[in-house]
Amino acid sequence: MPDDPYPVSHRWRFTGWLLAAVWLIFLNTALDAALHQEQVWRRVLGVATLVAFGLGYVLAFEWGRLMRRSARPIPPGRAWAILGGLLALGLAGIPGTGGEWMSTLVFVAAAAIFLLPTRPAVVVVLLAAVTPMLLGLLVPGWGAERTILFAVLLAALAMFGVSRLAQRNAELHAAQAEIRRLAVAEERARTARDLHDILGHSLTVVAVKAELAGRLLELDPARAATEIADVERLAREALADVRGTVGAYRGVGLGTELAGARSALTAAGIRAELPEGLPELPAERDELFGWAVREGVTNVVRHSGARRCEIRVTATAVEVRDDGRGPAPGSDGAGHGLVGLRERARRWDATVTVGRRPDGPGFLLRVAVPDGEG
Repeated sequence: MPDDPYPVSHRWRFTGWLLAAVWLIFLNTALDAALHQEQVWRRVLGVATLVAFGLGYVLAFEWGRLMRRSARPIPPGRAWAILGGLLALGLAGIPGTGGEWMSTLVFVAAAAIFLLPTRPAVVVVLLAAVTPMLLGLLVPGWGAERTILFAVLLAALAMFGVSRLAQRNAELHAAQAEIRRLAVAEERARTARDLHDILGHSLTVVAVKAELAGRLLELDPARAATEIADVERLAREALADVRGTVGAYRGVGLGTELAGARSALTAAGIRAELPEGLPELPAERDELFGWAVREGVTNVVRHSGARRCEIRVTATAVEVRDDGRGPAPGSDGAGHGLVGLRERARRWDATVTVGRRPDGPGFLLRVAVPDGEG
C-alpha cells in the first residue's frame, strides 16, 4: 500500500478498516450455506473462499481509500485486476455455497464504484444487478434472486456516497497541506524582507562611516576614531537586530528611525532636515512610518547623490524627499526594500508613492494612510 502523506491516528485507521469489514455481515447466508454442506471438501472450499473474499474486499477498500487520501489516481489496470480477483473467488466458492455465491456480487459492485471511473463502474453495477435474474432463468434449480438485484443497487448508491466523501476529504487534506506550505513560504518571505531592510540600512551606514573614517584618518585622527567607534556600535546593533528578527518579529519605531536617519545622513555628508516634533501615532502606524523612513533614508544615502534630505511627518503620512538625481529613467521603484514596504503598507490600507519630486529635482517617497485609520 502507498504511504499516506496525511497521517491519521490508529483509532481512525481502525475505523476505516471497520467501515469496510462491517458490511461483510451480508455474506452470512453464503457462509451458512457452506457450513451446512454434507461433504467436508465443499464446506472447507466454501468457507475458505468466503474468508479470502472478505479479506480481499477489505484490503481493496483500504488500498483505494489510501490512494484517495494521497491524491493519487487509482490505476485502472490494478482496479480491474482486483475486481476480477473478487469475482473469481466468488465463482470458485460455488461448490460450497451454491446459489448463495451471488451475494458476493453486491461487494463486487460496491468495489467497482469505489475503484473505477463512473462509466465503467456503472457498467459493472448493471451487470452485477442483472446476473442473478439471468442465472435464475438459465440455470435449473436457481431461482431469480430479486433481493440481490436490490442489494446491488443499494450497495452501489451507498458506496457512491462513501467515495464522494473520501474524495472531498482528500481534497480537504490537500487544501490544508497547501495552506501550510503557503504559510511557511510567507513566513520565510517576511523574514527575508526584514533581514534585507535591517541589514541594507545598517550596512549602508557602516560603509559610509568607514569611508569617512578612512578619509579622516590622517586629517583628523580623533574624528576618525569617533567614526570607527560608531561603525563598531552600528555593527553590534545590526547583529542584535538580526538576532531579534530571527527569534521574533522586530518592531521598528519612527522616533528611533529618525535618530538613525540623522546619524546616517550626517555621516554621508547630506544635510538632514527632520521634524522637530512628532504627532501621537497608533503603534501600527508608528511602525509603518518607521519602516518608510528607514527605506527612504537608505535609498538617499546609497543612490541619490543628494546634498539635502527632508523628512516630513503628519498624523496620516510620512515623506522622505531629497534634491539628488531622482529616479532612474524607466524605474518603477520596485527594489527589494520598496517591495517589502509596499507589502507592509497593504496590511493597513496605506498607499506608497515613489517617484520624482513634483516641486523640483530629486526623489520622493511618501507613505499615507486613509484619514480616520486607527
